[in-house]
Amino acid sequence: MNTTADQNANLNLVMDVPVSLTIELGGCQLPMREVLQLTLGSVIQLDKAADAPVEISINGKLIARGEVVVIEDRFGVKITEVLGRETL
Repeated sequence: MNTTADQNANLNLVMDVPVSLTIELGGCQLPMREVLQLTLGSVIQLDKAADAPVEISINGKLIARGEVVVIEDRFGVKITEVLGRETL
């Protein structure tokens, strides 16, 4: 039995399964009073520095880190670190 061929065949079974990719820029905690006061143009300060790496997760599992980039008029993320199996 060819183990590599079997593994590739098994992997091919899930290659088209959709997953949820999330990029976390930062967060904060606000009292409900402040949330209800948010209006168009309100600014919310996040808990990360502007140059801090963002976290990239798949289905809630952290897999990489990166930096925010601007591509034309859209945001993107440049991957700067892929976490190895030992850290996953």
